[in-house]
Amino acid sequence: MTKTTNTSQVGISAESIAASARAAGGKGSPPVDKWNPPYCGDLDMRIARDGTWFYLGTPIGRHGLVKLFSSILRKDGEDYFLVTPVEKVGITVEDAPFVAVDFVIEDGALRFVTNVEDAVVAGPDHPIRVERDPETGEPSPYVLIRRNLEALIDRKSFYRLVDLGEHRDHEGTRWFGVTSQDTFFPIIPSAELP
Repeated sequence: MTKTTNTSQVGISAESIAASARAAGGKGSPPVDKWNPPYCGDLDMRIARDGTWFYLGTPIGRHGLVKLFSSILRKDGEDYFLVTPVEKVGITVEDAPFVAVDFVIEDGALRFVTNVEDAVVAGPDHPIRVERDPETGEPSPYVLIRRNLEALIDRKSFYRLVDLGEHRDHEGTRWFGVTSQDTFFPIIPSAELP
C-alpha cells in the first residue's frame, strides 16, 4: 500500500501523535474504533514487512514508542491509520502491521506473541489464514490479532506449525493444516503436498 505523504500542511508529527496517544492512555487497549477525529493527512511513517517501524525513512529504535503507536493503529478498508481522540493520520503498511514472532501450545491451543508483545490464542476469534503467492506458491501465514489487524507469522514459527500439522477433511477437500481451540485452519490442500 503506497501513500503520498502530506504532513507539512497540517503540522502533524510522530511526536504530536505520541503526545496525543499518551494523553488518551489508560488501562487496556485504547478504544480507537470509537474515536472519529478528523483526518489530518498522511504521515511519513511505514511498517516494513519484517515489522520494523520507520519514521521519515529512519527506523524507530525505541520499542516503547513502537508499542505506543501500535496501540493506536486502526485499519479502515485497506488503509491504515494512527488514531487519537483528536487526530487521524494515514501511514503505510507493506504487508501486515505486526509479526507473530513465537507461539506456545497451552491446553491444545496455539498462543501467539507479536513483535509488539500482543498475545492471542488462535481460534474462532483469532483465525489463522494462509495466502499463497500465485506465481511462486510461497505461503504467507497470518493470525488475526485485534479488530481487523493481522500479524504475519514469522518463518521459524510457521515451520513449527507445519511440524504440528495434520490432514483433515475441510469443506469437502482433504487439507493439511493446524488445530487450535478445536478449530482447524487449513494451510495447503493435501493433494498439493509431495
